[in-house]
Amino acid sequence: MDEGRKNLVIHDAVAEPGVAPASPEVDVAVEEVDETEERLDVPWRVILFNDDIHTFDEVILQLIKAIGCPTHRALRLAMEAHFKGKTKVYEGAFEDCFRVQGVLREIQLVTEIEG
Repeated sequence: MDEGRKNLVIHDAVAEPGVAPASPEVDVAVEEVDETEERLDVPWRVILFNDDIHTFDEVILQLIKAIGCPTHRALRLAMEAHFKGKTKVYEGAFEDCFRVQGVLREIQLVTEIEG
């Protein structure tokens, strides 16, 4: 126990008077913000999963509404999700993927955003 006290006293004696020690928490927080901003710029993907609840027509109409694609593309995406279990329906900025996912989830389609 005495050693711990000696270390504390030595540490205090080494610090310059009137200068507060740097807080590592502040530096870490700044780095996390930078990493988050960089990560948001990475292409993100909205994945649509197959389910046994929705009809093809429901999925197709919601895909058209969410990503603004033509009917033939929405049909292809719905079929791919049906036969493969999942498919990428949109790729872009995180904010756009979040919007697309919100539209798809309006009718409780199962989706995920990957980055």
